[in-house]
Formats: sequence, C-alpha cells, structure tokens
Amino acid sequence: MIKKHGLFTVLSALSFIFIFACGKLGNVDQGRVIEFDKEKATVTLIRDFNADPKNPDYTHLPPYTYEMPKNPDEIGALPKAGKRMQLDTEKNQIVIFDTATQNFKAIDYKVIDQKDNVAKKDPLVYDEETEEPKTFPIIDKANKTITLYSGRQKILITFSLPEQYFALPDDTWDSGDEVRIYYKVEGKARRFMNISKTDIFKK
Repeated sequence: MIKKHGLFTVLSALSFIFIFACGKLGNVDQGRVIEFDKEKATVTLIRDFNADPKNPDYTHLPPYTYEMPKNPDEIGALPKAGKRMQLDTEKNQIVIFDTATQNFKAIDYKVIDQKDNVAKKDPLVYDEETEEPKTFPIIDKANKTITLYSGRQKILITFSLPEQYFALPDDTWDSGDEVRIYYKVEGKARRFMNISKTDIFKK
C-alpha cells in the first residue's frame, strides 16, 4: 500500500510537470482548499495566481469548485480544508475567507507571543515521540487567544481577538492544504494532487 501511494505520488508529480511543459493535453489549476465534501466528492479552492510556491497569491475571488476524479487511482491524499488565507505579521492582521459573505475579511489581532525561525521539526511544533507535527491552531476560548504555526513563514504566534470571532468555526484559523488539479473540462478534475502532503523524494 505504501509502495502504491509512493508510486502514485511520483507519477502524479511527473505527470503534472509534463503537463506544464507541453500545455496541450489539458489545463492545470492550483490553489488552497477552503471546503472538501467527501460524500459529494467535491473540492472548493481559492486559486493561486502566483507560481512562486514560497509566495502564493490567494487574493482572487470567487472560489472555484471541482468534482473530484472518478478514478480513485487519480486521487492522492485527501485534502484538509481551512479558511486562513494570510498571516500578515507586519500589519498584525489575519485574512480569512468568510463563508457568510463569500469574501475575504482582514482581522486585526494583538500579539501575545511570537517566535520566528521555527522549523517544522522544532520541538515547539513537532512531537519527537510520535514523530508527528503538533496540532494547530490551538483555540483558547476562555482566554480569547489563538495559537498558530505557519511552516512557510516559520512563525509560531499567539494572539488575542475580540470575543465575537470565537463563534466562528475552528477551521477559520487553519490553512487548507494546497492542491494541484489537472482537468480537460471546466469543473471536473481528472487528476488530483495534494501538494501539502506530497514529498516526491520520500520513498
């Protein structure tokens, strides 16, 4: 099973590279998942308009929904959905996708604690006993604080927000997986690759 998954990962990555290179067989879309309905087999994402993986651009609306591939062999790891689009530590602002308004919303926060240059396997964010990342966000409704870890930005931060925001779903503060989709017909994925959970060099 592990070998099969690894093979899928490598073949998917190579296929996408080939598709990008030739540009004739179909189209490739990429973005961050804000909703995933396993029963309906649909995934909704905010498209990434910047090809730089270290600096994605999740500022364009509306969200776009794809049907997942019919063939299960064309699907990698299933995605995690989240509504956090950006963590701006210069403005002390978090940008979320607001489901109620179907728009982005920037929320000012007050920093309680911030640690920079925190690698993904730092003991602060990684459990060495289980060899698994620790779970974030940590939402403390009693003290009105939220703790997030951004692996891309290497930032572990705890901030406070006004009480009304704690009525929002927990995934408001989480970032969804980044995914790549190959399609020939608009809205119907033929191949689905979860970039966030893919390491093509891992056997």
